[in-house]
Formats: sequence, C-alpha cells, structure tokens
Amino acid sequence: MLFAAVFAGFPAALLARFLAARVPHPGWVCALVPAALFAAFAAMGAGLGEAALVERLEWVPALGVGLGFRLDGFSLLFCLLITGIGALVCVYSGAYFAEKPRDKGASFLALVLLFMAAMLGTVLSDNLVGLYVFWELTSLVSFLLIGFDSHQVAARKAALQSLVVTAGGGLCLFGAILLIGSAMGTFSLSEIAARGGELTASPLAPAILVLLCLGAFTKSAQVPFHFWLPNAMQAPTPASAYLHSATMVKLGVYLLARFDQAFAGMPAFGTTLVVFGTATLLVGGLRALMQSGFKGILAQSTVGSLGLLVLLIGLGGEAAALATVGFILAHALYKAALFFCAGNAIHATGRTQVTQMSGLGPRLPLTAAAAALAAVSMAGLAPMIGFVAKELVFEAQLADAAGALAIALVVVGNAAFGMIALLSAVDPFWKRRDAPSEIKHRETPGLVLGPLVLAGLGLLFGLMPGLVAQTLIVPAASALHGAPIEASIYLWHGFTPMLALSAGVVALGVVLYLAWPRVHWRLGEWPPLVALLGDRGYYAVFDGILSLAERSTRMLQNGDQRRYTATVVAATVALVLAGLLLAAPGFAIDLDASALHPAPLAVLAFIVAGALAAARTRSLLAAMVSVGIVGFGSALVFLVNGAPDLALTQFSVEVLVVVILTALLLRLPLNPVPTRTRGERRFDAVLAAGFGLVVFVALAAMTAVPFDPRLSAFFAAASYPEAFGRNVVNVILVDFRAIDTLGEISVVCFAALGAWSLLRRRTGSGGAK
Repeated sequence: MLFAAVFAGFPAALLARFLAARVPHPGWVCALVPAALFAAFAAMGAGLGEAALVERLEWVPALGVGLGFRLDGFSLLFCLLITGIGALVCVYSGAYFAEKPRDKGASFLALVLLFMAAMLGTVLSDNLVGLYVFWELTSLVSFLLIGFDSHQVAARKAALQSLVVTAGGGLCLFGAILLIGSAMGTFSLSEIAARGGELTASPLAPAILVLLCLGAFTKSAQVPFHFWLPNAMQAPTPASAYLHSATMVKLGVYLLARFDQAFAGMPAFGTTLVVFGTATLLVGGLRALMQSGFKGILAQSTVGSLGLLVLLIGLGGEAAALATVGFILAHALYKAALFFCAGNAIHATGRTQVTQMSGLGPRLPLTAAAAALAAVSMAGLAPMIGFVAKELVFEAQLADAAGALAIALVVVGNAAFGMIALLSAVDPFWKRRDAPSEIKHRETPGLVLGPLVLAGLGLLFGLMPGLVAQTLIVPAASALHGAPIEASIYLWHGFTPMLALSAGVVALGVVLYLAWPRVHWRLGEWPPLVALLGDRGYYAVFDGILSLAERSTRMLQNGDQRRYTATVVAATVALVLAGLLLAAPGFAIDLDASALHPAPLAVLAFIVAGALAAARTRSLLAAMVSVGIVGFGSALVFLVNGAPDLALTQFSVEVLVVVILTALLLRLPLNPVPTRTRGERRFDAVLAAGFGLVVFVALAAMTAVPFDPRLSAFFAAASYPEAFGRNVVNVILVDFRAIDTLGEISVVCFAALGAWSLLRRRTGSGGAK
C-alpha cells in the first residue's frame, strides 16, 4: 500500500501534463489524486495505533541498500499535510492559471503532483539511501517550480540559487549517510534510531553531525543559508504555498527530528540546534521588519518558524516533541492559508507590496475572512490551533529549564510572528490609504477554497484540541520521542506562566506592528545590516568559484596535449601510490627461478627495448614502430602463457593502431623539429618511471591479498554446462557479463559515430579532406 501511495504521483504527473490541457477544470481533476491519497493515509492512520506499517523491497542486499517505507505517527502527520494541502494547491492552481495558456497550467499541475510524490517518498523512506534519492528529487522539482516563470530573470536566478544551496547540502547529507553506513553497518533509519548509542560512540560521530546539520540547514533555510527561501518567492503563489508551508522547507526539520533519538547521547547535537535555531528565529523576524512585499514578509516568517522548530528539536524531551509536532501542524495550516490569501490579493491587484494595497476587504470578503482567521492563529491567539501550539512551545522551554535570555529571545521571535500576522490581515484588506486598490480579478471558488478550508481547520482544531491531540499530535510526538507519551492538551489551562508569556508576545507584536512603517524603511536602508543578513556572502562564494574555475581552466586547458596527459598521469601516480602505501595489506613477490624460461625472458627484453626506443627517438615513424614492438611483445607474453585468444585480440588491436598511426603520419612531417627541452624530457622520463612503479607496486600489493577462488571456480565449472563454451574468458564476456560487454561496445560505437559526424561536418563545410 505504501509503495502504491508513493509511486502513484509519478504516472499521475505524466497524465496531468497531457490531460489537464484537454479537460475542463483541470485543477479539480488533478486534485482527485492527492485527495484519494489523503483518504488512504487517513484510513491507514486510523488503524495504526502505536505500531508502524512497514514495507520493504531489497535493492542491493549485499550493500544493505533497499527501498523501505515506514508509516508511523510522525510520518503520517507529514503525509496528511502533503496530500491534503497538495489537493488544495491543485484546485488553487487551476484557478490561478485559468486565464493563462492551458499548457502552462498543465505543466505546473504535473510538477505539483511530481513534487508531492517526491515528498511522500522522502518522509516515508526508512532506508537512508532511498531517502536521499527522493530528497534530491524534491530539490530538482522545486528548482523547476521556483523557476516556472522562466522568462523572468529574477525567477531563473532564484531557482538556480535554491538548487545550488539545497543540492550542495544534499551532497553533505550523502556524505553523512555513507559515514553512518560505515559506522553502523546499516542504512535503516528506524534501526539507527534504536541503536543511537552506537552512533554517538563512533569516532565518526562528529563528522556525521556536521554533515547532517549542513544537509538539514540548507534544506530548511537555517542561518547562514536562510537567504534562498525569501528569494524563492519568485515562484508562482501555489508553489510558494506548497513548498514553503508544509513540504520542502520542513524536510530539514523532519530529518533532524528523525535523528534526535540517535544523537540523544551527544550534547553537541542539541546545543548546535538550539544555537542555530535561535539565530534563525531572530534573523527571520528582523528581516521581516525590512520587507514590504506580501509574499516576502510571509517568507521571512517561514524562516523564523523553521528556526523555532529546529530549536525545539534541540531541546529534546516529551514536552519538546509535543511542541514540535503541534507547531508543525499549526504552521502548515495558517501559513499555507496566508500564502493563498497573498496570492489572491496579488492576483486581484497586480501589485506585490503590502504598502501598495488597501481596502481589499469589502471586495475580497472571503479572502479577507480567511486571512483574518489564519492571522489570529499565527499571532497565537485563542481559540486557534496557533494558540495551543504557542503554549506548547513555552511549556517545552520551561520544562527544559531554559534561562531567562533563551525564553526572552523566543518571545521576541514569536512577537515578530504577531507583527507579520497583523501586516498580512489588516494592511492589504482593511487599512485605508490614498485610494482603494483597483481590482482586476474577482474571487472564484478555486481561489478561496484553499484558504477557507485551512483557516477553518485552524479554528476547528483550536476548539477541539483534545481530539486533535489524541489523533495526530500525541501519536506523532510519541513516534518522534521514541516512546509513548501521555499528554492531555486543552484550549484553556488556567492562568499559567505559558499564558503570561503568550500575553507578552501579543503585546510586543502589537508594538512591532505599530512601529513597522517607520522601522522597516530605516533597516532596509542600512547597508551593513542588509549585507549581513542578505545573500551577499552567497554571491561572493559563487563568483569566487567561477573565477577560480576560469583561472584554473586557463592554466590547465591551454591546448597542450602533453600537459593534459602529464597532469592526468601525475595525479594518478600520486593518488594511487599514496593509497597503496597507506592502505595496502603488504607486498609479496614470489619468484621461482626454476619457472623462468628463455622464451618469456626474451619477449620481456623485446618489450623493454621497444619502450626505450620509443622514449628516445625523435622520429614519429620510428616512435610508431617502437610502440608497435611493445604491443606485439605484449601479445607474445599472452601467447607464451597459454592465452591464445588474448594474444589474437592484442595482435588485432596492434594492427589497427599501426594502420591508424600510419594514416596520420601521411599528413605529418616524419622528423618534426623538437620543441621539448632537456628538462622537460627528463620530467617525462620521471613521470613514466613513476607510472611504471605504481603498476609494479599495485601488482605486488594484489599478490599479498589472499586469493578467493570461489568466483573462478564457479565460472570454470559453469561455462560449459550453462553457456556451452569451453573458453572461460569468452563465455564470461558474451554470456555471464553480456550486458557489460554490450555497454562497452555501445560506448565505442557512439564514440565512432561522434567522430564520424564531426569529420563529415568538416568535409561538408569545405575543410581538409
């Protein structure tokens, strides 16, 4: 069932691309897929209890690599958010692109379904290798969604930036996965969590922690990688609502939460998350003060929210697990609703700045109502689910005995959320400026369904927190914590320290909102702060890499084939020799003087003489003849050692080489003027001798490794009965490894076709023949 749920999105995306342009109301039609998956996950979750539903398919059993999916309370919460919001995004997208070419809307809907499938695969994967594959797929599809309006330079630039940052973090994550497999001997996420003590005891634990945090921080826009998410607001509004509320940006949070149990015995893990999470929370709030774009303000609040989630994971414990899950749910509901409302306001007016909108409430009444409900939840006011989540956040801090400074910083960060909520719900819809904004597009059912449903659910869940806690929050928190949690969540707990802190958050949020018109312009005009909090560092690194690549290309790719060859050979000699000397099991050279016969020795002397002649001659024709002597001598070595087929193959190759070189020499001078200095020729000699030394050391190291005859015995025994051939080598090539051989032949054929096409083009254009 899990396999079907994950992979259903891929054919659905393919069908959507072709059918959505040909059916009426394509958004509603495409929404049937995520809606059906939502119903399926809800049904599976109803019978899940405290157990987990597991499905596995072995991929590479010898390496412990397989495709395994695991549904527990925590992944169930994400699956419901991904599919539920995904269905609303499809409906909204159909209405959003209604007045644009149908192919454009169809392409976008296909990408949304593809992204949904990648997200489901990521949160359900129990094998880290499979998780990484889906993780990278989300980065690739998000690149296409952010840069969907590819005719805009800003969209292309933002898409490339998001891909560079998240894909770079993906490489770090892949390194962490490889180290985890080396340390634990498994890639199973559930097994790693259960054996967490072994991971923290490993000497690789610090490196794993650093790489894992880099992978998660880049995905979830943590400081110092916070800049890419607000820039990604160049994406169409449905993409922003989907990617930046409940899905992609929370993958880093999801990954860190999954490893919370494994790193429970490593204090550095919690400390790192608390420090970076707090910094991100404050940076998001501060940058929100500097913004005036509707979607930009919401994006900065998303950065701060992600920082708060990372902070909560770093606290650890039952209360933190409940707060993490509660805030994930609340944030997904109110943030997606607000993005939808922002999209409706922008779609209706054609303006993107909050300061350019006014008086939209009477003319967009349903959007204004949804924005008001979502903003109340975001501000943490009763009776919304956001109020319950904020109470859980402060309860987690108090349970962790956090200091006054830590609590004060979280209060300030949450106050910024309140300011953003007021900006989003009041200014565009109810604040009067010079003249009400002109309306170009009216509300339609597809545009208002998403915000109304999500904002309404925020209210419903806030009025019934006990039911939501027992069906969603507590099971997810128990799966996250690794043990059953007993908790009762109510809307009203009486006068508690958490309530006092919530009141302080609301009061400070109102103050920030009143000060925003004067503050945000001054902050935005302060260059040091803009440089510190912006993406200038990213472009400095990016431009530096391009500059380094240009300089290194100029130095290395200078048209000198000798230098190319020397660079490759020198690097090979250095790396291989270092590896052999540091990691080789030893060397063994077993010479039996009685086994030496005159014929092999004569052939070897023949080869050495040819090699020396090729190195010393300055005539191309003599060099060709000398190289041919070496090749034919190698064929004779195979022949005298009982391998006539290999000798015949080598003879054929040498004949072809001689023919080709002869054809080339017809166009070149036979005695070119020497251009190499004596020092350069000596360097070539040292390099050649080093390469020969590496080959010798490698062979000596191979002879020291105990020989395992099982594979040789199998081929020798199976060649004739199974493949009807007595020549074992030939049978291996054409039967047991037929696909490999076909691939090698294909490479040669493609190379020949490429060379032929280039030569044919040159001949056709009047070049030399």
